[in-house]
Amino acid sequence: MDTAPISPPDDRGKLSALLRLVPFARPYRGLLVLTFVAALVASLAQLTVPLVTAAIVDGPIAEGDRAGLVPLVGLALVLGIAEAALFFLRRWAMNKSCLQLERDLRDTLYQRLQRLPVSFHDTWPSGQLLSRATSDVATVRRFVGFAGVFLAVNLVMCAVVLVLLVVTYWPLALAVLLTTVPLSALGLRWERRYNLQARQVQDEQGELATDVEEAVQGIRVVRSLGRSGLVFGRYDRKATRLRRLELSKIRTLALLWCLFEFHPQATLAMILVGGAVAVNTGALTIGGLVGFVALFTVLLWPILSLGFLFAFAQETASACDRIGEILDAPITVDDRSGVRPAVVGSPARLTFEAVGFTYPGATAPVLDGVHLDLAPGETVALVGATGSGKTTLTALVGRLYDVTAGRVAIDGVDVREMPLRQLRSVVATAFEDATLFSMSVRENLALGRPDATDDEIAEALRVAQAEFVHDLPWGLATRIGEQGLSLSGGQRQRLALARAVLGRPSVLVLDDPLSALDVHTEALVEAALRDVLAETTALVVAHRPSTVLLADRVALLAGGRIAAVGTHSELLAEVPAYRDLLAQESELAEVPS
Repeated sequence: MDTAPISPPDDRGKLSALLRLVPFARPYRGLLVLTFVAALVASLAQLTVPLVTAAIVDGPIAEGDRAGLVPLVGLALVLGIAEAALFFLRRWAMNKSCLQLERDLRDTLYQRLQRLPVSFHDTWPSGQLLSRATSDVATVRRFVGFAGVFLAVNLVMCAVVLVLLVVTYWPLALAVLLTTVPLSALGLRWERRYNLQARQVQDEQGELATDVEEAVQGIRVVRSLGRSGLVFGRYDRKATRLRRLELSKIRTLALLWCLFEFHPQATLAMILVGGAVAVNTGALTIGGLVGFVALFTVLLWPILSLGFLFAFAQETASACDRIGEILDAPITVDDRSGVRPAVVGSPARLTFEAVGFTYPGATAPVLDGVHLDLAPGETVALVGATGSGKTTLTALVGRLYDVTAGRVAIDGVDVREMPLRQLRSVVATAFEDATLFSMSVRENLALGRPDATDDEIAEALRVAQAEFVHDLPWGLATRIGEQGLSLSGGQRQRLALARAVLGRPSVLVLDDPLSALDVHTEALVEAALRDVLAETTALVVAHRPSTVLLADRVALLAGGRIAAVGTHSELLAEVPAYRDLLAQESELAEVPS
């Protein structure tokens, strides 16, 4: 599979990427502001303790006034209680807002994935999409609920403390401020390195998730071929690379921590030496020095945490960029502006008019100038060699892809001029690879018709010869597991066929829906299908001669064009390529299993 590029461009990961979160945060701005205010006021309450301490040293203790201690100690106690109450308020508001924001972001991302065209999913590894919808969204939640709040609070705290330090004794405060210049320069340098490393780790986690998903889904193939060692080796190489990238990121983070850890300790030593000199000269009182040191001590945690918080902000910016790659991906198959529901008969006429299609990134067209007209109620079998474009042609009917030339029309209306919701209720498709979901049998069957009655479901099961579901432990309520792997291939295909015919659509597209059935079951399904096909317009991709006989006419697809159209008998008599193709299919069908 071709994969989407995952190496980050040079302009990715900037903190401006965090602005993507503004639309998601706006509905909860009240709670977010409350979180910030509670955290800030709690920090400021903590900040007043050194000031109270300085007042105690220069006041009651210096003057021997024990009675004067009581109100100051009481004030410190009140501040402690207020800080605890504000801590509770912050946690409540933080959890309520960030969890709701996470839900909204995840829902938006999931809805976007559902709307993006099939061509997008063809080129993106599922693990990359999964890691964005899980780990990246969780990273955003942790930033909004913790790192973002305290990054803002700690920056405010640093500014307030610096002002108080200037008020207390400006020469020492100026010296403290000057020491932050090299700290900022080195921090920015390593921050850029950390940003790149964080993005590489996130992308590699997506690659690893893809390998895990493929190995789990293909476990039967892996074990039957005895290639567990090969698959593990590939996984282990990527896991080792992830470990190496994680260690590089950790080393950079350790350097940041070391820098932010060393700075306040060295600065504190400078404060003590300079403060002692100032006290000795009478420029600063002992209480003033105690207050200055206590204020700087309060500043220690904001300074120490800034390295971690800025690193987390960079990691979140990378996560926002990765999520944005999905949210910004163009939706190339969508309702055009001004489309209105069309009047469509049942059955409807299906027409391919000079249809051409080229896959994105390809140079040669898969289909070129395809003309085919299906009258209302007619069944046309589409036959052709492997790779001739049969499945691609059927995918154009329901706009899984859009034509790159010509048009597909239903009752004379271009399918691109119909609302997608209407189009996909008018057209039903059963694919060769039957996909079932981890839900009950009934939910799988009624996926396209939630309002289907019990009688309609029973009729669809009869047509598809899928009445085996009544023998399952809980009948239609039985959950069939992920991908329906608890069922045989033939059972999955019959359920997918039942799902397609359940709605009795105006146009029915069947992409070789009987390939996994045994001869006996195939004959029963074909007999029941005749009644359904008589009431709808059907395009059936056929490989077996028995399936071809269901059709009123047959279209031979070769070289991306319709080479011949006619009844089975006419093509058999007049088109050698058709005879050869059916002969090959018959020989393959007769090979003993």
